[in-house]
Amino acid sequence: METMTATIERNTTARTIAPVAGTETTRQRAARYVWAGTRLALGWIFLWAFLDKLFGLGHETPAKNAWINGGSPTKGFLAFGAKGPFQGIYQDIAGAAWADWLFMIGLAGIGVALLLGIGMRIAAVTGGLLMVLMWTAVLPPENNPFMDDHLIYAAVLAGLALVGAGNTLGLGRVWATLPLVRRFGWLR
Repeated sequence: METMTATIERNTTARTIAPVAGTETTRQRAARYVWAGTRLALGWIFLWAFLDKLFGLGHETPAKNAWINGGSPTKGFLAFGAKGPFQGIYQDIAGAAWADWLFMIGLAGIGVALLLGIGMRIAAVTGGLLMVLMWTAVLPPENNPFMDDHLIYAAVLAGLALVGAGNTLGLGRVWATLPLVRRFGWLR
């Protein structure tokens, strides 16, 4: 029985890294590509937010408020957009240098990790945390008693990590073979 369990665990692990040749169905292949496309799209959302706030590309952040021009990526929203039970906490940290740096590093790191398909577990946890924090900044949401897109994004990030979405159209397989990543599985 132990041999059978070990074989099943080994085969399951192998399939999450790469499907066993000839055993993948069309549906499984399609699902891999849907998750990969979702990963890339969500990665772009994070990276775009970083770039727009860094350079003030004019979509949400005017050039005069760009981080490179001395603007604060957290001040506007946290000072004037936060509401609900945590409003005071968010207004207190609005524009703080440490909050700006953490926010920007988070946006860039999560975006790059998702686009490259590396560090999916870390990207899912940190991205999920960032989404939940952003959700708490606008409680209650405008269109629903509790649910909004921030919680959906957090769930999608968890799904991306669970299905190994970085392995398709990404560098997840290569990343998983690095000695440091093999030693510390949470880096996957």
